[in-house]
Amino acid sequence: MQRNADTRYPILLVHGLFGFDRIGNFELFHDIKQALRSAGARVFVPHLSATHSNEARGEQLLAQIERVLEGTGTDKVNLIGHSQGALAARYAGAMVPQSVASVTSVSGPNHGSELADFLRKALTPGQLPEQVAETVVTLFAEFLAILGGHRLLPQNAVAALNALTTDGVAAFNGKYPQGLPKTRGGQGCEQVDGVHYYSWSGILQGNLLENGLNAMNPLHHCLRTFSRYFVDEAEQNDGLVGRFSSHLGTVIRSNYPLDHLGTLRQTGIASTKDLDPIDLYVQHAERLKKAGL
Repeated sequence: MQRNADTRYPILLVHGLFGFDRIGNFELFHDIKQALRSAGARVFVPHLSATHSNEARGEQLLAQIERVLEGTGTDKVNLIGHSQGALAARYAGAMVPQSVASVTSVSGPNHGSELADFLRKALTPGQLPEQVAETVVTLFAEFLAILGGHRLLPQNAVAALNALTTDGVAAFNGKYPQGLPKTRGGQGCEQVDGVHYYSWSGILQGNLLENGLNAMNPLHHCLRTFSRYFVDEAEQNDGLVGRFSSHLGTVIRSNYPLDHLGTLRQTGIASTKDLDPIDLYVQHAERLKKAGL
């Protein structure tokens, strides 16, 4: 059956930490973008710093929103942000609500990440381990940009880490609270200042042997290892973000059987044959179309 995701406004897929639009022939959002376009949507993938603060990446996003508006002749965009990309999208929605029809958070750390808290405590500010880590991560981020054929954007690994801790995101939320739930694990306002807010995310399921082909995927193994550093959401996280930390606006679902990269379909297959993570984006575009967005 032909899908219809011809949204009124174009869709921007916003990448998160260490994300990119393209490296060589590999595109981070390739399958998602193709599925959306096949269903009739206009889709763009902005290029942001792989590592930087939420506000810095948000400012970069604002500039690219302007270019999309000029190029398409529309007056608004729909933003779908994965991981830290959700925070950049939220920043844009708060700063220029007149240009943003909707903000959708996919696996977004909207209340911070317990893994980031652990890393922040492990890397003492100003000490050698932090300095070495910052240098290595910054060089890696610049390398990704070079491979992608992009001009070098500023990179700041420490700013990115600080921005993803629970304290860092709490400070961010104090300035940009749009769409946030008033109670932990709850839902936020669907519409604020004319911008519609949505979210979805997944959690790690069962033990490793119950995860099909993912059991053989090294990225999935890494995410399972990272999940051990969660305390408050020890059994309710995707390896990088806690389930309830991901809530924003209308929560479509926050316990899909998907790890953090599984919501991009980058760690193999979902743990259930009944769920295609790419289809979640098409379903959402249909949802946005139905809402007149």
